[in-house]
Amino acid sequence: MNVIQKNQDFLEKVNWEGGMAQSVTFIVTRACQLACKYCYVIGKNNEEKMPFEIAKQAIDYVLAQKKYFSKRSAIFDFIGGEPFIEIDLIDQICDYIRIKLYETNHPWFNSYRFSLTTNGIMYNDKRVQEFINKNKTHLSVGISIDGTKKKHDLQRVYPNGSGSYDDVVKNIPLWLEQFPESTTKVTIGSDDLPYVTESVLHLCDLGIKNIMMNVVFEDIWNNGDDVLLEEQLVSLADIFIERELYKAHNCSVFDSRIGLPMCGRTENTNWCGAGKMIAVDYQGNFYPCNRFAQSSLRNKPVIKIGDVHNGINSNKLRPFLVLDRCTQSSPECVKCEVASGCAWCQAENYDVADTNTIYQRATAICKMHKARVRANNYYWNRLKVLGLNK
Repeated sequence: MNVIQKNQDFLEKVNWEGGMAQSVTFIVTRACQLACKYCYVIGKNNEEKMPFEIAKQAIDYVLAQKKYFSKRSAIFDFIGGEPFIEIDLIDQICDYIRIKLYETNHPWFNSYRFSLTTNGIMYNDKRVQEFINKNKTHLSVGISIDGTKKKHDLQRVYPNGSGSYDDVVKNIPLWLEQFPESTTKVTIGSDDLPYVTESVLHLCDLGIKNIMMNVVFEDIWNNGDDVLLEEQLVSLADIFIERELYKAHNCSVFDSRIGLPMCGRTENTNWCGAGKMIAVDYQGNFYPCNRFAQSSLRNKPVIKIGDVHNGINSNKLRPFLVLDRCTQSSPECVKCEVASGCAWCQAENYDVADTNTIYQRATAICKMHKARVRANNYYWNRLKVLGLNK
């Protein structure tokens, strides 16, 4: 088995159509049952939910504007809050999308996907299951579970502070039965660092094959957190190899392509698709990404690029289309010996910048990225010594 190729195949398949599909995001609600401590959504409430008429207008506009939306495939993403709270609305929107794709003979009719990431609490709800069965051939659903009960319940809590692990884990078997190759998302914060290794192993024991992990992008990191992360990931690397977990499981922290300098590589691109995707909120406002809506910004005003009534404003969109690594990174970041794989959130860059610019890169996770690279190098070097990465 070629472990490197398997790893790269997994990372490329995480994004349907190699990440080249057009992303259209509906922010259907700001309501959620949970109050996760690291959640980027602020001001959760039960009032701001999307009317169906707004969703229809957004769909009509997107399907008609091939100038902006010319990719061969599309992902219609539904987020909140917790999207399944509005499952009846989502079902109605998906029906309308299918009908319009057919009626307009749109190229996406044979190449589209509905995508949802859920906290998992409502997964076994009758209406949710009816929706899944109805749309399964064009559907991807991810459940967020952070690992062991201890780690999960440190962060993913109800408003009263109680943990949600028990209410989520009971639905994992059904989810894996329906989406056996699906991916879970693990978020790492400062206070749960000691539980990273055991949490990944626990997810493997639950039968989850594909595990995406990342640290919180916000500036929450303390002195020594990078050392602890490296220790946890090195320990995980040892166990992954000794138990041969790499044969059946993929964990995104181990990536054979990261930790290299930019020089000589075709990496001067923006990390995310802000500006090349579109998000619409309950009022019909268009954003270059859902995180530029008010529900995700702590310090700065929203950046709208249009609305369902007037369409996209090209002048407001243009700054996002010229974003790349060099235009927003300091010389230190550009010349960094381990630049590849160092991520950023475009909206977080904007939210913490000195001015209202999108061209100033936040570097809060710098030391955490370097710790990950050191552990990643350890993992791949050990595989090489053992002759397992051929």
